[in-house]
Amino acid sequence: MKTKSTLGAKLCSVALLAAAAALPFDSNAASLTLYNAQHEQVVDMLAKDFEKQSGISVKVRNGEGPALAAQLVAEGTATPADVYFTENSPELMLLDEKGLLAKTDAATLAAIPARYNAPQGTWVGVVARENVLVYNTKKIDAAQLPASLMDLAKPEWKGKVGIAPSDGDFLPVVSAVIAMKGEDGALQWLKGLKTNAQIFDDDEGVVAAVNRGGVATGVVNNYYWARLHVQLGDSATRSAIYHFGHGDVGALVNVSGAAVLKSSQNQEAGQRFLAYLVSARAQDLMAKSHIGFEYPLRAGVAPDPLLRPFDQLSPPALTIEQLGDDSKAAKLMRQAGLL
Repeated sequence: MKTKSTLGAKLCSVALLAAAAALPFDSNAASLTLYNAQHEQVVDMLAKDFEKQSGISVKVRNGEGPALAAQLVAEGTATPADVYFTENSPELMLLDEKGLLAKTDAATLAAIPARYNAPQGTWVGVVARENVLVYNTKKIDAAQLPASLMDLAKPEWKGKVGIAPSDGDFLPVVSAVIAMKGEDGALQWLKGLKTNAQIFDDDEGVVAAVNRGGVATGVVNNYYWARLHVQLGDSATRSAIYHFGHGDVGALVNVSGAAVLKSSQNQEAGQRFLAYLVSARAQDLMAKSHIGFEYPLRAGVAPDPLLRPFDQLSPPALTIEQLGDDSKAAKLMRQAGLL
């Protein structure tokens, strides 16, 4: 169930809630263009629901987060994009640093805990996911799994781990290692992974290989395993998720967020779309979609029951600012020969 392209290629039916949305229909409302790096099926569902509720049409351009962010930087004020919705905060931090994002309405920001929003209020957090280790239950026991993500660079893990360094979701993991271990420590870790790991094009490839026994473990985000498990069913699922604990860098929680471009000619429509994304209605739709398997960030909206409860995760104590914009991560990955 692949729903996105890879950085290396450069760089459901869901029952809608019966309650009326807080976005009244306006037949004269504007349209907007959405640059989307989130799950295509989920965003297609949301865009259709938003159109129905608001009367604002949404044109979606899909792509990988880092590639779309680079495109927005290149297009500058000439971009046709009104809104950017992406899987990982570093891409939004990059656009913020370039001065390309408009301020998000205060009421929209207030719907989400402040630690998941842009420090300067230029984008809002929408959902989150956890970095995990997926492992083949026939090839390795849970008790044998490493205490830290950093251990995977040690010689005893040679040939036993799969990674997808060209997948955009791997970059924030490296950024987290840099923030916690420094550039020298991160580079040595990456070189160890280069020696130890089997390399795949994307995280879908990693989780599929682990499940069939091609490799014992793999570094992925939680939703890749959940999607495969739903697709295969219990009888064909030969893998499980291992959650790193004690604030380990391997338990990084990534924030997906959205922003209105400062250059947008449809500011009101863009702000209404952001308000929709963090509304109880949209958050509930995402949680119940059985597609994205991410954590809603609005309080009171329960995640898919397949996921470990959000308050039981043990992520590292990193702020969005500390995670940064991924520029150092890409540089070190190139030095290590992983890009």
